[in-house]
Amino acid sequence: MSWIGWALLSAAFAAATALLAKLGVTGIDSNLATAVRTTVVLVFTWGIALALGKQHELRTLDRRAVLFLVLSGMATGLSWLCYFRALQLGPASRVAPIDKLSVPLVIVAAWLLLGEKLTPASILGGLLITAGAVVIALG
Repeated sequence: MSWIGWALLSAAFAAATALLAKLGVTGIDSNLATAVRTTVVLVFTWGIALALGKQHELRTLDRRAVLFLVLSGMATGLSWLCYFRALQLGPASRVAPIDKLSVPLVIVAAWLLLGEKLTPASILGGLLITAGAVVIALG
């Protein structure tokens, strides 16, 4: 499967995540809900890695990769804590689009920090995502 297929699956699971999280966060502390979710992700992903025999590759990771993976994990944790709190306080149909403002932020950051090409299509798409999120949030 190409990256597009995997990205579409990611979007579908992200949609399910928002809806299931909104139902799950009702009546409990959002930080506790995030901790439960994170534990499930931890067990689930390690189960897959172990089933595929990938644990042996841990020894081959260089320090740079580990550093950026740790920083990414910290950013993920902070994102999830904020996302669950937002879901607890607001409607999923408005929280999720605002969360997707990460897309235009990634477009700009990838251009500035990673040297990725900024095309008219990516600029227009980023602006449309931003406009859509604003319209939904204010609607």
